[in-house]
Amino acid sequence: MTHDSANDPKATQHPPLNSPEQLKPVASADLLQGRRELQILHGNEVYRLTLTRTGKLILHK
Repeated sequence: MTHDSANDPKATQHPPLNSPEQLKPVASADLLQGRRELQILHGNEVYRLTLTRTGKLILHK
């Protein structure tokens, strides 16, 4: 019996790793949504992405 992922509601449709779709840039404005800082949970660690007054981004652990 073959498995047809098109009919499997549990199957996810993700592009292959490092495909052009996954490498498409995301605008920092879309991530920050008007804020100066964003908290990012990565594993068990919380990181802060901060927008400086001069428009640079800094990632803090």
